[in-house]
Amino acid sequence: MAGFDTIAKHLIHTYPHDFARFALQQDDLEVLDVLDTEQPTVEAHRTDSLIRVRISDEEALMHHEFQTTDSQPPMPKRMAGYIGWCIQQYGLPIYYNVIYLRPEAGRTDPGYYLQERHGYRVLVQYKVIRLIEIDGQGILDAGHVGLLPFAPLMQRPTGVDAEAWLRQCVNRAQEVPMDEPLKATYLADLAILSGLVYKSETIMTIIAEETMYESSVVQYFTEKGIKQGIEQGGRERAIEALLDVLDIRFGLVASDPLTARIGTIDDVQRLKQLHRAAIQVPSLEAFTDLLDADE
Repeated sequence: MAGFDTIAKHLIHTYPHDFARFALQQDDLEVLDVLDTEQPTVEAHRTDSLIRVRISDEEALMHHEFQTTDSQPPMPKRMAGYIGWCIQQYGLPIYYNVIYLRPEAGRTDPGYYLQERHGYRVLVQYKVIRLIEIDGQGILDAGHVGLLPFAPLMQRPTGVDAEAWLRQCVNRAQEVPMDEPLKATYLADLAILSGLVYKSETIMTIIAEETMYESSVVQYFTEKGIKQGIEQGGRERAIEALLDVLDIRFGLVASDPLTARIGTIDDVQRLKQLHRAAIQVPSLEAFTDLLDADE
């Protein structure tokens, strides 16, 4: 989920107050710092967000882990490891949150890790937040800028169909006062996140009809990833950009053989062509057929 991971981190690091208050449901909170989260393990892991806050005169940490699907290893085991590392590293009270982006994800996450063996009991708890269970209209009404791009993934009002809800979210995001270059990126973040539940054609149609940023958002959505990949590392970044699109549109997972197959492609120009094709094809099967035809 590299694409969503990058967007979520960008938004939470830009608007940490919104996310901290959303998770804790507490206004008496001050964000002090956004911390570096690379953990010095054998295989380095970077948590999605670690924020140092002050709550009622007490310093604490808040962690947000974004997930599109149920993870392997299971989230309780992963969270037990993260929380233990943070306790050792920082020695502060910790508030941990796992935020599930896709509507079907997180249904079986119990919100805790429990081990009871031979008289020893280990319990590590965290908060599970499934966006589909959050009142989306409340987020729009509150106007929390950092949370608005996630609103299309939330529960829509009774009687409002999916496209009408997406249109409301786009209109509310359009009203947020910010410079034009930032607004284009902001709307692009909303568009990419919306791709978890909406077809890209629907998203782009609504963006085109409701905003003045159609060309900028479309360019970001279809071109920026591959251009940035070429500029920042060539083949590896180009592969990542292509896999991001396949994840966004079709839920391609790292364990799928197609992921490994794409990882063997050396030609950056071909990766660029495949990136554009991935945005346009109607299904993952159609993309695979196209890949077969090119070989």
